[in-house]
Amino acid sequence: MSRWTASLAEARPLAYWLDDPGRPRPEPALTGAETCDLLVVGGGYSGLWTALIAKERDPGRDVVLVEGREVGWAASGRNGGFCDASLTHGRANGLARWPDEIHRLERLGARNLDAIEETVARHAIDCDFERTGEIDVATEPHQERELRDWYQEMERRGLCEGVDFLDADAVRAQVDSPTFRAGLWDRRGVAMLHPAKLAWGLKRACLGLGVRVYEHTPALGLRTDGAGLAVRTPHGQIRARTAALGTNVFPSLVRRARAYTVPVYDYALMTEPLTADRLASVGWRNRQGLADTANQFHYFRLTADNRILWGGYDTVYPYGGRVRAEYDDRPRTHAKLADHFFTCFPQLEGVRFTHAWGGAIDTCTRFSAFFGTAHRGKVAYAAGYTGLGVGATRFGAEVMLDLLAGERTERTELEMVRKKPLPFPPEPFAWTGIALTQWSLARADTHGGRRNLWLRTLDRLGLGFDS
Repeated sequence: MSRWTASLAEARPLAYWLDDPGRPRPEPALTGAETCDLLVVGGGYSGLWTALIAKERDPGRDVVLVEGREVGWAASGRNGGFCDASLTHGRANGLARWPDEIHRLERLGARNLDAIEETVARHAIDCDFERTGEIDVATEPHQERELRDWYQEMERRGLCEGVDFLDADAVRAQVDSPTFRAGLWDRRGVAMLHPAKLAWGLKRACLGLGVRVYEHTPALGLRTDGAGLAVRTPHGQIRARTAALGTNVFPSLVRRARAYTVPVYDYALMTEPLTADRLASVGWRNRQGLADTANQFHYFRLTADNRILWGGYDTVYPYGGRVRAEYDDRPRTHAKLADHFFTCFPQLEGVRFTHAWGGAIDTCTRFSAFFGTAHRGKVAYAAGYTGLGVGATRFGAEVMLDLLAGERTERTELEMVRKKPLPFPPEPFAWTGIALTQWSLARADTHGGRRNLWLRTLDRLGLGFDS
């Protein structure tokens, strides 16, 4: 047994965040008929933010939320807890796709993160919210050069407010790893939080404002019903004037929207709480989130009780885009992550992992959310967040509500909102293209960042696949 395998010997195959004795009991399932002004489908962040903001905009609006399992059980309760201000999956992606709107998008993203922090305080949501920022770290010579070049590009574009470049000594003074060569510290643009507690807190806030929440109530079909809509559930039906769909990785009730997303599986480990001596050996006094800048990257952060979450690297697209519970556990990826963890932090040898899990993320060909309407404007949807949905879903909720109201706002006038990404091709072309892209990204990581013909072609077409 290797030392890496030994570290996983007692790891439980479930998400650490959801393994909580304080987890709230689910609300009863819907049985019978229900009516409302606004039906929200999906009990993750997208749906919860939509329901909450709808009631805050109009306390008299009658809002119902349905969730197929339990609130927060899927991506919203399994992610790393990085709440990023970016609406575009990072400045680089936003600048490449919407250069003329990038300053507006950055301003709206910063305002959105401020609003999340304010909501957490106003509703007393106990989700370990810490606005620590995030450091992107270079671990290879070519990554260090790319990081310096990107910082200079951000300076030229006026996008460096609150961002500091750290050389090797400076970044290791923040978090000590022999692999770190440089870093970019975004001091205010990212918060760390407990993702499941955020979802549970949003549910409690929704209930407190009068939202009727039904769990274990999957929406099975949607149709026009007179001047409104009808949604069928296993044991009932809901008639609504309008509907907002926050189903993300799961098949949309708007069939034509399904081709724009595919699921990819992401994996993570959680350590036992670090002793004071072990934590001191790493430093990390400012408790930032971190991510390396490889194509196949890792993300890592401290929890409130000083565990380390370590995730990323492998992303797995299942043929046909199937979302299945058996994909949540992938021992060979967890072993690989454990190996990488101790390479990054050799001073932590002997630390054990208590939890090892995975979950599906929805991604699209531009890596950031897209929006649309259906049924003559009575239905709005948002999807495609690609792993940065902890923060951006609140913005997406506001967009959906704007679209349902038929309002022209600063949000709805964005090109990002008005235009959709290219859809994915059918199988077997989707699987083949994604596999080739992942192989090419891994190859670039081991060849000084050099992108092969396939990646350069995708770059020219504005396509790609996030690792």
